[in-house]
Amino acid sequence: MANTHAVVRYRIRNWREYNRALVNRGRLTVWFDEHAIAAWRNTEPPAGPGAPRLYADLAIDCALVFKSIYHLSLRAAQGFLSSVVELMKLTLPIPDYSTVSRRQGTLQVRLPVGSGSRPRHVVIDATGLKVYGAGEWHVWKHRVGRRRTWRKLHLGIDETTKELVAVELTESRVHDSQPLPSLLEQIADPLSQVSGDGAYDTRACYEAVLQRGATPAFVPRRTARPCPTQDPTGWRTARNRILQLIDAQGRSAWRVLSGYTRQSVAENTRYRFKQVFGGRLWARSLATQRTEAVVKCSLLNRMTQLGMPETVRVG
Repeated sequence: MANTHAVVRYRIRNWREYNRALVNRGRLTVWFDEHAIAAWRNTEPPAGPGAPRLYADLAIDCALVFKSIYHLSLRAAQGFLSSVVELMKLTLPIPDYSTVSRRQGTLQVRLPVGSGSRPRHVVIDATGLKVYGAGEWHVWKHRVGRRRTWRKLHLGIDETTKELVAVELTESRVHDSQPLPSLLEQIADPLSQVSGDGAYDTRACYEAVLQRGATPAFVPRRTARPCPTQDPTGWRTARNRILQLIDAQGRSAWRVLSGYTRQSVAENTRYRFKQVFGGRLWARSLATQRTEAVVKCSLLNRMTQLGMPETVRVG
């Protein structure tokens, strides 16, 4: 029997620019620039008793950047940053690892997002990050699964720019749909559409999207049926419209026509995150884990802004 599934091949059209961007990801000057040097020391008056802070939040953020980019421990990140400052012949004080660890939980990190010229189409997805516990091989070999703890990373990605525009880290038992309203609150730009898989097919998710004046595109369950009310209002109207389109066009055609197929952008972003930073978190408390996750997402945005491949289908 002949294989009916053809292999789709793609070619990168801007390989020279994309190759240069991949090289620049390792350059120190990309992650430690003149802006970081100028804003290194804290200039704010003390907020309470005790000595004023010596380091600005940017200095702590810079230490966490080097830790994440080059996969270092906090102690190794301190030594790495010290040698960078020495080689650049700067007179900057270096925060020690205990200071970075203590301030990591309260650090406010912003995602570097470019300004959009049009309303954003945001795709939502979630993935798991391991905190501690035996690896998959150890579990398979010894049939144990004790002390395995995970966190769930919720992501909102602009399908056009491929940038992360919203990030939330929760415990593993939190359902995928619960953080969606808070994710949308992080996005100040207008929204045109919010897409997600069947986990987001809930009333709260529909209402959160409609309140932003956007179009929800959530995959309904196979057994879903339109609301029997003669004149449905609010979120039921939007969900009924999706079910009617699926009934008229078919589920596969609806995925294409509604733009839901752009959900692949979220899957690709999850893959890139774990390829660059690994699939686990090193911090121990939930507050510091959130900071670690947001720092890594901000770095992924910086890498995206350095350059991304432009692919074209061939064959």
